[in-house]
Amino acid sequence: MTMREDNERREYYRIDDTMALEFSRLSGAQALATEALHDSSPLFNLLSELHVTDFESQHLLRHISERDRTLANYLKVMNKRIDLLGQALAQTLMRDISAPRKVSLSEGGVSFVNPTPVENGSHLALKMMLMPQALGLLLRARVVHCTALEDGQYDIGTEFEALTDAQRQLLARHILQRQALERRLSRETPASS
Repeated sequence: MTMREDNERREYYRIDDTMALEFSRLSGAQALATEALHDSSPLFNLLSELHVTDFESQHLLRHISERDRTLANYLKVMNKRIDLLGQALAQTLMRDISAPRKVSLSEGGVSFVNPTPVENGSHLALKMMLMPQALGLLLRARVVHCTALEDGQYDIGTEFEALTDAQRQLLARHILQRQALERRLSRETPASS
């Protein structure tokens, strides 16, 4: 493990996860830009925006809840219905995105195995579908390492770039939920033995 990888592991909590993940190389002005990326699939962009607006509206729902519990409960039910529509949309999109693959994910980046190498320093557009909440994210990343594996594949390590606050918070929430699930499963496993 390099010093950089060691520092990255200390800075962010990493989880092992499975997600649909595709990437494309960014070049020229695309690689240097910091604005949000947009996918060629309008459905993927819609799903991504759905999650960002849900995140951005959470503080409003808390304020409403303090003043009017009935209205807040109604809005929570409507939010649940929208989440279910988002999950249905995600199931449709899953057919268009690559098969799920194992990754190592943190708020700082993602590592994954790929059949072909990607040059260190390359800028990528990462299209990720995080499950089970059907969270679609299209993020900028830079390759920080590409290591050949014994099976002929390559371990690609990336670092996210120019994340919005909403994207960072959505990643953090996903990681915390996965952590909680892992803890719950580890507590249940010894009890069932």
